[in-house]
Amino acid sequence: MSKAFVRDSDVDSDDARDADGPDAGESGAPAGAKNYITPAGYARLRDEFKRLWEIERPELVRTIAWAASNGDRSENADYIYGKRRLREIDRRIRFLSKRLELAEIVDPQQRDERDRAFFGATVTVRAAGASGTREIAIVGVDEVDPARGCVSWVAPIAKALLGARAGDVVKLRTPAGVEELEVVEVRYARID
Repeated sequence: MSKAFVRDSDVDSDDARDADGPDAGESGAPAGAKNYITPAGYARLRDEFKRLWEIERPELVRTIAWAASNGDRSENADYIYGKRRLREIDRRIRFLSKRLELAEIVDPQQRDERDRAFFGATVTVRAAGASGTREIAIVGVDEVDPARGCVSWVAPIAKALLGARAGDVVKLRTPAGVEELEVVEVRYARID
């Protein structure tokens, strides 16, 4: 098919974003803030970087080279999709490289003051009037996992909890209004 019948955005959409990648500037942290991360979070990012750089990318390059050697590249699915996947991997490698370079590892286990909630703390809270509790682990922006209760240190709930001690009542501003949370326990457990 001639390029005259294909919009440039369809063909080169990945190339246009390839300069910095879609996730290069999406750190979630405020501009100029440090990229705090737990040792386990740093290890996960480093392992992903290593897997992409040492295993997936070389295998994909071999597949693309093989597909290119087969001749006509315009209708060669292995070649076309391989190149697209290679751009995705390269973009992710650049992102991870930047995140690892900026990372400041904070080990919650080494914290001296363990009765107040800071980065790396696991805080048990109870909503005002509620009978049950929930645990919130304050982690880095690259470690967020709401299903496991891991929230970024820049999230509103984490900001409300920072500096709180067991027995304190903090106010969390939500779109639905102000919610009061009682801090039941603050501990510094290993976050995996």
